[in-house]
Amino acid sequence: MAVEIPAGIDQGAVWHHGNPVAEQRAMESGTAVVDRGHHGVLELRGADRLQLLHALTSQQTEGLAPGVATSGLVLSPQGHIEHGFRGIDDGTSFWAVTEPGAAAGLAAFLTSMTFMMRVETIERTDDFRLCWVGDRIETGDAPAWSSEVGAGRDVLLPRAAELPEGVPAGVWAFEALRIAAGVPRIGVDTDHKTIPNEIGLYATHLDKGCYRGQETVARVHNLGRPPRRLTRLLLDGSVDTLPPVGSEVLGDGKPVGVIGSSARHHEDGPIALALVKRGFDPEAALVARGEDGTEITAGQELLVDPDAGLHFRAALR
Repeated sequence: MAVEIPAGIDQGAVWHHGNPVAEQRAMESGTAVVDRGHHGVLELRGADRLQLLHALTSQQTEGLAPGVATSGLVLSPQGHIEHGFRGIDDGTSFWAVTEPGAAAGLAAFLTSMTFMMRVETIERTDDFRLCWVGDRIETGDAPAWSSEVGAGRDVLLPRAAELPEGVPAGVWAFEALRIAAGVPRIGVDTDHKTIPNEIGLYATHLDKGCYRGQETVARVHNLGRPPRRLTRLLLDGSVDTLPPVGSEVLGDGKPVGVIGSSARHHEDGPIALALVKRGFDPEAALVARGEDGTEITAGQELLVDPDAGLHFRAALR
């Protein structure tokens, strides 16, 4: 029984197939398949495609070898995150996936900045679907790269193709494992003020040439003390509600942060990601509010060094 998500950024995607706990375990064992076809897909063609991405994004892409996955951000001149992507070059094209609804905006930006470079940026969302496929499942020669979540990889399949055979899992399972891994979603766990340092320099390379917004990234990195820090929250499991995206996080009765994504993990219980003021005590309890206004006590697990803005989530799990 597939239950669809009725609203929000993932609207229309399958929330779960009847047993989200078993689906999470199947993802961890590498036997699940998650249809993520609501995400955007771009194809960059042309000899200068990697040079263009290198010049415009936070990532080092010049000389990127075929088959090596990478992530990147497009920043504003002030260093705020505007777009994010993850993808792979197959030797002929660079394939990028974005958050739902973001592909057209990223394609328009890249096209506007191409000028005389030999690059064509094409939105391919209607032609290809993104799937998460467990490592124990064969997918042939479709474009694929190791996932940051679970024991699997992200695969681009033609829309007309059948999904690989495996345990069907929904977005609930994927999101629970992603939050537990401390991997941020651009536009969900970030807002219009977010700079890469606040999310641990995710998808950001420090040793590369100039790009838009680099001055902010370098200044905060060198001086330390980013305004906020990405934090994983362990929510009170006795409360039968989760905090909505964008809701306030309170500390000592005052707003100290904002909630990103939340989900129920099969081992950790209800968890969330939040951007919390750098100076707030990382040992102190926080309070979030559920969709019905119910207060939810939350403990903090640091994902980003509050001073240097470096990501060290891998050391936590």
